[in-house]
Amino acid sequence: MQLPSIEYLYELFKQHPSVQTDTRKLTLGDLYFALKGPNFNGNVFALAALEAGASFAIVDEPIPYSKAIDDRILQVDDVLSTLQNLAKHHREQFKIPFIGITGSNGKTTTKELVSTVLASHFITYTTQGNLNNHIGVPLTILSIKQDAQMAVIEMGANHLHEIASYCTYAQPNYGLITNCGKAHLEGFGSEEGVKKGKGELFDFIKNYSGTAFVMSDYDYLNNLSAGIKEVISYGTHSGEIQALANTVNGFLKVEFTKGTSISCIQTKLVGDYNLPNVLAAVSIGTYFKVPDEKIIAALENYTPSNSRSQLTNWQGNKIILDAYNANPSSMQLAVDNFAKLNVSPKIVFLGGMKELGQTSIQEHQQLIHQLAQHHWAQVVLVGGDFNVCQHNYLYFETALEARKWLLAQNFNGAHFLIKGSRGIKMEQLIHP
Repeated sequence: MQLPSIEYLYELFKQHPSVQTDTRKLTLGDLYFALKGPNFNGNVFALAALEAGASFAIVDEPIPYSKAIDDRILQVDDVLSTLQNLAKHHREQFKIPFIGITGSNGKTTTKELVSTVLASHFITYTTQGNLNNHIGVPLTILSIKQDAQMAVIEMGANHLHEIASYCTYAQPNYGLITNCGKAHLEGFGSEEGVKKGKGELFDFIKNYSGTAFVMSDYDYLNNLSAGIKEVISYGTHSGEIQALANTVNGFLKVEFTKGTSISCIQTKLVGDYNLPNVLAAVSIGTYFKVPDEKIIAALENYTPSNSRSQLTNWQGNKIILDAYNANPSSMQLAVDNFAKLNVSPKIVFLGGMKELGQTSIQEHQQLIHQLAQHHWAQVVLVGGDFNVCQHNYLYFETALEARKWLLAQNFNGAHFLIKGSRGIKMEQLIHP
């Protein structure tokens, strides 16, 4: 049958409040949305979804079916836009804070820290993993239950107008941009393009009289947030809450100097580049009146996962594993942080960076130049455009090839930095 309206679909959603787009993950009663992409067509699996226990299948292509299931197949013009419109309708039922988080680096870690702090005091729903795109954002919204007191929505983007589109159905009334760096230059075109693209979140916040949380150390974020009704600032030398970074046994210790009665927080995060992420979580927790002791406990007990700023042991060596993603900005921060550590010997494993467009070779060469400014016991480069750059370092096409070399060295007592873009799979060095 043809779907009469979003309101009709929402009534079904209230009866079956679980949405699935992958038949392999279906549970009994799910609403199945038959999404399409360049290499898949969910419409093909609509009948299988119903047989597997889906309550309804939402499709946008003619499906051969029997009359017995006619009323369980809902025909729409476009499944993706229907999913997004359903998410918008669901969002409109809530009168709670919806906090949108985007940025070039650290947005997933910041989302995790913010949601961990808020969840210590409120019923909080947040983006799972990195479901932060045009499919993940509506799925996140639709996962929010009626008991919600807080929602934290991560928004990823690699081109202009993407964040703006998410805002139309996420409708954040609070926003945070971690930073704007050299990420996804292929899609954004330039660093100014990145600022404009990420700034779409603050544009929405401004137009709807919301609140922005701003790292005041970054002048461009102060500029992007100009005109917003309420700005809550934080930083190292300005802002309502201020703090400095210290390192204790390889882990970030945050020492507060202004704006809070919290004196310090000893985290399990590696790298002082995580200071703004912790500051953001403390600022948001403080703003929403989460008790200090809960903020401290939440952040000190948070353990990073998914190869993000992890300090781990491997075969008698210390590993900084930060291999979930990489761009020129985050690479520079990671290398600088590793160079400052008073440990020896230090061995660097860097994987190639993706989505840099015409600047890719230049950015890889610049990173090599940065490496040359420091003394390392060894540098190993893997994949990407490192293969066409000038350098005297070891180079391997894949992480698995680099692993073979690594195993043959029998390192013990060394300290490794392992970082690279997701597609290079640098974690395979120690987790094949």
